[in-house]
Formats: sequence, C-alpha cells, structure tokens
Amino acid sequence: MRPIVSIIIPFYNCSYIDQAVQSALNQTYSPIEVIVVDDGSTRHAERLAPYLPYINYLGKANGGTASALNHGIRNAAGEYIAWLSSDDLFYPDKINRQVSFMMEQHARISHTNFNYIDSGGNVTQYDVAPLSVVTNPVDFYRCFLNANPVNGCTVMIKKELFQTVGLFDENLPYTHDLDFWFRAIRSGAHFPFLNATLTAYRWHEGMGTLRHQEKIQVEYEQTQSRGRGFMLEILARTNM
Repeated sequence: MRPIVSIIIPFYNCSYIDQAVQSALNQTYSPIEVIVVDDGSTRHAERLAPYLPYINYLGKANGGTASALNHGIRNAAGEYIAWLSSDDLFYPDKINRQVSFMMEQHARISHTNFNYIDSGGNVTQYDVAPLSVVTNPVDFYRCFLNANPVNGCTVMIKKELFQTVGLFDENLPYTHDLDFWFRAIRSGAHFPFLNATLTAYRWHEGMGTLRHQEKIQVEYEQTQSRGRGFMLEILARTNM
C-alpha cells in the first residue's frame, strides 16, 4: 500500500490560491490529502468554494506561514508532508516522483528542481536550482554558509522528522524554512536532491519576498549566523 502524502497550502489573502489547489488536486499520485490552512484571510476565500468537497479546509487566526504550516502538519494524516505556497504550483507528477525518490534514498527530507513563473503562469526561467551546488554534498553544505540553497516548496518531508527536530519556528516569519533545514541537517538527516523540475515558483509584485526585503534580510542574517557554526563543524569533520 502506498503512503499517504499530505499537501499543506498556507493561505492568506492570495488571489492565486485556486490555482495552487488545482495543481495539488491534479497530482498523478494517490493517495493524497490537500490541506488548505486559512491563516485569517479577509480576501479571496471565495475562490476556494468549488474545491471544498475535495480538500481539508482549516481556519485559524492570523499567525504567519510557520504557524499555518504547523497547524496543517498537526492535522495531517500523511506519512509524507509537502508544502505548497498559495501562489506557487506543483506539476502533476511532483508527488509521484518525489515519493519514489525518497523511498529509494531512504530519505526523511528531500528537495527538487523548479521553474520560475510570472503572474500569468508563464515560465520565465527553467530549472533554476544551481546544480553545481545542490548535487554535490560538499558544495551543498558550504552554500549554507552564505545562502539558502533549498526552495521550500520543492521539499518533501517524512512526518516522523518533525517528531525528531520539532515543527517550524513560529517566531521566524520569513526564515522558518532555513531554520528547519539547519535543524534537519543537525539531526543527521540525509538531504538528497532530485534533479526533476516539479514545482513552479511564482514571482509577482505582491509576493512577500519583494514586499518585505529589508525585514527578511535582517532575519536571514540572524538565522544564518545561528546555523553557521554547525555547518562549519560538518565541513571540518569531513575535511571538506
């Protein structure tokens, strides 16, 4: 019997939410559950009306992406968790390919390649992941010293890993993903890369990455500095 995969979609006032949900429901893999966590939205919830019979729709007071993800994870039935931002898309074979990859790799967490798309869904750049970094363990760990080489919406996580390292840090509005990657690596989790383009990451003028650049940079530097020491230890231990 194939494992259940829970696709968690945090939603806050995003006009692309219906497209994200449709892409989750279009997966070739079964069984899946699609969990939309409404993080106190005041706009665009009506776009979900046609999908309500097919999704698990959870409401909560506004608390940020990390709190929405955690609420979804706590309510997830899946053995594997996939995170899809409400303005991004999964390609149809995303879950099928990544579950197979993780089972082959005996991995508790993995990430994949992805495209950039614009507000209209047009691809603006193909295969964005820097292969020279993500396919080489040496360069992958070294990259964490200066950047975040993992796109959160390409990641699939075995639910048991959250029991080991904890959920996303709700005190980090913007870098809860990077903080979690650090904790996963610290736990000894293998973090393999699947070179298949399975997610579309949307750049648009309303995205938080653009609207909150200064705050993100400050928080990133703090989170990165906390993980830097351990990454240096890993590199030193393995003579990288």
